[in-house]
Amino acid sequence: MSLLRIYCSSRDTPRQCQWALVGEGREPVLGEGPPAQLPQRAERVQLVLPATEVLITRVRLPQAARRRAGSVLAFAVEEETLGDPDVNQVSWLGSAADADVLAVADREGLKAWHDALEAAGIGEYEVHCETLMLPWTAGEWSLAWDGREGFVRSGEFEGAATDCGDRESPPLSLRLMLDEAKARIEAPNTIALHMSTPAADAAPDLDAWQRKLGVALRLAAPWDWRSAPPDAGISLARERQGWRLLPGALPRLRPAAWLVSIALAVHALALVADWTRLAGEQSSLRQRMELRFRAAFPDAVAVADPALQMRRKLAEARHAAGLPDGGDFVPMIDKVAAALKELPAGGLRIASYESGRMTLELAAVEEASVRRIVARLLQAGMRVDATPAGTRAGSSAVVLTVRSS
Repeated sequence: MSLLRIYCSSRDTPRQCQWALVGEGREPVLGEGPPAQLPQRAERVQLVLPATEVLITRVRLPQAARRRAGSVLAFAVEEETLGDPDVNQVSWLGSAADADVLAVADREGLKAWHDALEAAGIGEYEVHCETLMLPWTAGEWSLAWDGREGFVRSGEFEGAATDCGDRESPPLSLRLMLDEAKARIEAPNTIALHMSTPAADAAPDLDAWQRKLGVALRLAAPWDWRSAPPDAGISLARERQGWRLLPGALPRLRPAAWLVSIALAVHALALVADWTRLAGEQSSLRQRMELRFRAAFPDAVAVADPALQMRRKLAEARHAAGLPDGGDFVPMIDKVAAALKELPAGGLRIASYESGRMTLELAAVEEASVRRIVARLLQAGMRVDATPAGTRAGSSAVVLTVRSS
């Protein structure tokens, strides 16, 4: 599997970068130049950030906030970064002891490199920090040193850049890190020193460093981000490319596309045939209703809505015979009163009646109670429309419009 590593600074504009193309059983191919000249078609791509540009810190997070990125984690490290949380890209790495470990990087810098890599045809890649690419074993720290400064990996998910030191004196920040680890009873037994430069005079005096640090040191194999194992490190984030067809996939999908098109065409014809049949049935039903209305009331001049006109004529006939109609006030109020029997005092705010329609405004009634009232009215043969009152902001009143069927 081919692996392309891109070493860049999120603090600089994405104009130049170092890169290494790593393949199994082959020496890495090294290069440097603008993103547009990066090798293409690598099976895996890693964006490597310098140790000085990624802050790794411990915090205590609620369980629900873990494994999340964005503003929630950015505010968790606000005291550490002393800046606007929105400028930081924060990722949850894992747990150490009883705390959570977060990695903080520059959001705008990563966004600029994302755009540059996307323009160069690289849309999917991992983001790594060189600190966590150092080899590490339990009970031992790893230190990469170039003769003047370096960075240390102190745990599976932890590490930091160091300040300056010399051949006789180790970095002060390394001493402070050891003091903090001793206070937590997490001090290492040894520190493995990996030289990151081939200069012969860059190696420190191990005996002098051991006396000042109080921890044994051993000289380990040289280390370089270009030749680190492919699985070294922990990804801080993974940028994924949007979905797109692979080259040559379109010809293979053409038969399936034809089948889908034929199925959609048959389905559309079936829908049109069904709609035409239903429209014909509706027209036939309306004609029969109109014929029955004209047979019952031959004096009618025009028939616009046979069902509504039939109900109105029936109400007029009942009133002429001295009988009440279902749309009159008294029969409707009886049914409404029965439906509202469980309503608490003051629950009915307004009740009005006009031409077979009764409007009820219910104040602050639970949704379950409204559903029961509507069900009772429907069982009583009424038609009901329920809508929010909307008279005041935050009002929970409901308006029921009741009509006789």
